[in-house]
This record gives sequence, C-alpha cells and structure tokens, in this order.
Amino acid sequence: MHNTSGARADRFAAYMAEIASVLGNPRRNGPMTSYCTGLLMPSDRKSVEPMAAMTAPERTAAQHQSLLHFVGKGDWSDDAVLAKVREHVVPAIERHGAISAWIIDDTGFPKKGKHSVGVARQYCGQLGKQDNCQVAVSLSIANDHASLPVAYSLYLPESWIDDAERRGRAGVPASVAFKTKPRIALDQLQWACTNGLPRGDVIADAGYGAEARFRAGITELGLRYVVGVKSTNAVWTKIAVGDADVEMRLSVEKVALTLPDDAWRALRWRQGTNETLSGRFARLRVRVATDAPEEWLLIEWPEDAKKPTKYWLSTLRPSISFAHLVSRAKLRWRIERDYLELKQEIGLGHFEGRGWRGFHHHATLCIAAYGFLVTERAAFPPSEAIAAGIFEAAEVPEGWRPRGASASHAAARSRQHRDVAA
Repeated sequence: MHNTSGARADRFAAYMAEIASVLGNPRRNGPMTSYCTGLLMPSDRKSVEPMAAMTAPERTAAQHQSLLHFVGKGDWSDDAVLAKVREHVVPAIERHGAISAWIIDDTGFPKKGKHSVGVARQYCGQLGKQDNCQVAVSLSIANDHASLPVAYSLYLPESWIDDAERRGRAGVPASVAFKTKPRIALDQLQWACTNGLPRGDVIADAGYGAEARFRAGITELGLRYVVGVKSTNAVWTKIAVGDADVEMRLSVEKVALTLPDDAWRALRWRQGTNETLSGRFARLRVRVATDAPEEWLLIEWPEDAKKPTKYWLSTLRPSISFAHLVSRAKLRWRIERDYLELKQEIGLGHFEGRGWRGFHHHATLCIAAYGFLVTERAAFPPSEAIAAGIFEAAEVPEGWRPRGASASHAAARSRQHRDVAA
C-alpha cells in the first residue's frame, strides 16, 4: 500500500505492534498503525481526513470514520501507550549516554472560535503574542544526543473551570481542577520521580523558573535545576562598598551591572548546523533568601547588547565547571527541536477535534511516531538516517480534496518526509 524502504518498514511494523499491545483490544491495532503511518507520511496537513485519504485511498470514507473514532472516542490509555514508547525508545537514547536532563516547557496552538477544549486568549509562543489558542505543558527527558517527550498535559484556563456547559461538551473529566502551568510541571516531575524515570537535572525557562514555589518544589523532589529567571528576580549577594563587602538584595539585572569586566568569559556550548554556538557569560554564587543555601546565578550578555539578555538560577554542584554550567543551561534547545519536529514533521498542532480525550490521544500518537524517528537516528549514523524518508506519498482518490478546499485545490503532494538528523 505504501512505498517504504523494506528494512525500515519492517522495523516500523514491529515497533507499532509493540506499542499497540497495550491498547486493550486487537481491533484498535489497525487504526493506531494507520494513524501513526499518516503522521509520518509527507503532507501539509496531518488531520484525520487527509490521513485517511493517504492511508486508505481505496476506502477513504470508512478509514476516516475509523481514525476519527479511534482518536476522538477510543477508550484506551495515553499513559499506557506513552509508557510503552518509553520502554522502546529510552534504551536507544541511552546508547549514546545517560539521561542528563528533564526539560519542562509549554507550546501553544492558535485556534479560531471558542469550543476547542482549553482554548482562550492567552500567550501563544508560536505567535509570540497573546491570542486565541490552546497551551500544553510537557516534560522531555534528554541527553546530548536525543530527547523524548514523556508527559503532556493540556493547560485548562480558569475561564473553563466553572463553565460546566463547555466542560461537558469537550468531555473534560470532573477530576480536572485549575492548575497553573508551573503546578502542572511540578506534577509531571513528581510523576517522573514516582515512576522511576532515569534522573536528570531540571531545565526550564523563566516562565517557570521565575516562580520561587516552582524552584522550591524541584528541590523538595530531590532534583537539581538550571532554570531561567526574569531580570527583576531578586537575590542576595555581596557587593563591594568601599573597603568592605556588604550583602545586599538586588535584582539579577542590577547584580549583572555591578560585575567587573574580568567576570565575563566567552564560552562555546555546542556545534550548530553551520557554526559553533557561543556567548559571553558570567556566574557567581548567590542566595535567594538570607537563610537559603547558595546557588549559581548565570548571566548571558552578548557583546553587541546594551544589557544582559538571559539569567538562570542553578542548584548544580558548587564545583561544576563554567563551561558545563553553560552547556546544561543551553540544553533546553532539545525541547525546542522536539516541538519544531512534532509540529512541522508530525502534525502535533493539526488536530481538528474539540474534545479533551482526542486532544491528548492525538498528542500521544504524535509522540509515538516521533519516538520511532528517535530510534532510527539512534541506530544509524546521520548519513544513513536521512538517506530515505519513512513513507513516500500515496496516491489519493482522483478528485479528492479536503473539506473546505476550493475545487482547484489538488490533493496534497507535499515534500518528502525527512528523517531529520540530530
């Protein structure tokens, strides 16, 4: 039915059989395999309708109903599927080194209307501004070679919590109460600790790290962190006043502006696609409260900037090298790549259903498809991993076009899916 490289097709079939083993009903295995196949096929749109046309061009209507029911109504466990994905993918990642980081972040999905579950006017990172969107919080585990999302939760805004009618239409479980995004993230970290995931240092941006309760929660879990903070976050530090050092509480920006020129160092943190990535940094030991233990304040101030651009607080060990501290802070690029590939290659943001179950089922299946790409990269050098796509484009029924498309709209003949090299 689809043109694939034979060996890779066999590996994909074996992978899907393993993942589908936890669905609870053998009749779900086919829809799951078809859905994940559609996510890996080249198409500009990875919603149910075009995936049905690509995966079953001879019976598109029946396939559409099958996939729609499987993702939107299917009574199968996201947790069980994600656990099976981890069981298969994490060992492949660890062949290139131990897990070293747990990375927290969120991602937004622009939406029109008000009926999609969790939609509200809020900050959307994809757009870089406040707009109508859904936002999901995730936890990824990573090392320097690869990463994998292991937890994924929709943020439900306060405007939804007491709206029984909207909650009912979207199928939001009665047990779901309002939680801030940092609270959701802490729950994901607690879950990861309870379930014995390979430990890593927690990495997050200032949207999380600026909150003292979030940082304290990480410490209470017995984890270390490197988290972004805002320029206005205050710390206690010693400042030279005359001949004496006086401990003062200052914003991290003011602390940065007091540092002498010799406090700043140019450091490289990784090799990018076209160049070595580097920056200008300073670090010092500070306290977030007078009775708190010391931790690191890391500051980035590019040569061409008028003032520092980024700040981190970190409870990594006092003896950590400067270069290692910078490298760990910058490892957050891994989750940015997760989202880039999950959205652009897999279609994470293409789900058109409105319900709670479908939103999470679609994300779980996207992570399962992404997990297969991760295992392929881990098993082969980049030159082989990108030599061929997972699936080539299928012929769709003549004259077929997505709903809402103009008569002149040709069925998708998108670019060949690429197995992006790490």
